[in-house]
Amino acid sequence: MQLVSGARMAASNLVDFEEVSYLYPGAAVPAVQNLSLNIRQNQRYALIGRNGCGKTTFFHLINGLYKPQKGVIRWKENPLKYDRRSLNQLRQQIGLVFQNPEHQLVATTVEEDISYGLCNLGLPESEIASKVQQALLDFDLSDLADAPVNFLSLGQKKRISIADVMVLQPQLILLDEPGAYLDPHQVRNFQKILISIQKKGSTIVLSSHDLDFVEAWADWVFVMDEGRVVLEGSPGTVFSETEKLNELGLGLPLIYDLMNSRSDLDGNPANLNPFNEFRQRIRDRFWSGEKS
Repeated sequence: MQLVSGARMAASNLVDFEEVSYLYPGAAVPAVQNLSLNIRQNQRYALIGRNGCGKTTFFHLINGLYKPQKGVIRWKENPLKYDRRSLNQLRQQIGLVFQNPEHQLVATTVEEDISYGLCNLGLPESEIASKVQQALLDFDLSDLADAPVNFLSLGQKKRISIADVMVLQPQLILLDEPGAYLDPHQVRNFQKILISIQKKGSTIVLSSHDLDFVEAWADWVFVMDEGRVVLEGSPGTVFSETEKLNELGLGLPLIYDLMNSRSDLDGNPANLNPFNEFRQRIRDRFWSGEKS
C-alpha cells in the first residue's frame, strides 16, 4: 500500500530506486527485493520495520557500498557508477552513519577522526579547525578531543561517528539507528541537532524502532518488511493503519494507542479531538526545535 501526497510530489528527487534487489552471497532470499521508492529533497524520512527487514542493506545500497544485482539506483536522476572516483564523489554528498560506530571510526583521537573527512575535501586548515571545534561542542565531545578513540565507550564512539558525518553537511544524511548506545540526554540533544541540520538544507533518512520519535519528527515514513516497502505515507497516514502494523509486529506510537483506546471505549470520533490537538502540539514543538 502506497499513499503519496501532492506536497511531497512537488519536491525534486535525490534518490530513486527502480525494482532494486540485492542478495548476500550464500543467502537463499534477497535482503532487498524489487524495491522501488523515491527520496525527495529537503524532507525528513523515517524507515521502520523489524530487525532483518532490509533497512541496513537499503542504506548501504544508497551509499554505493553494495551494488544491486537487479534494478537501478539513481542519484539526482543519474544511475550510480561504481568506480572509485564516482563513489568518492557520491560519498561527499551522501553521509552514512553506521549502527555500530566501531565500523566507522578511522583515526587515533577524537579530534583527528572528526577532521578526517574535512581534510579529504582539501579545505583550508582554519576552516577545518573551526568546523571541528563546533562539532565537538555540538556533540559534547570537547573534553574528549585528544582522547584515544579505542578506549572510549560505545556511547561516546556513537557520538563521534555521528559528528564525523554531520560536520560535512552532506546533501543527504543516512542514519542507521542513530539513538543506539546514546543515553536519554544525548538523544534529546541529537534530535535538536537533526532539526538544525535539516533546516540548513540537508535531507535526512533514518531508521528507528522509537515510534514516538518517528511520529513527532518525520515528514514521511517507509515501512519495510522482507526487503520491500509495504506501506508509506505521512506519519498520520501510516500510524492509522493499526491492523497492518500489528500484523507486522511493529505496534503504534503511544498517542495512537491512547486514541484507539478512547475510541474503543465510547465510539465517538469527536472525543478524539483532544488527542489530535495534543499530537499536533508535540509535532509543532518538535519541528521548531523546542524541548518536548
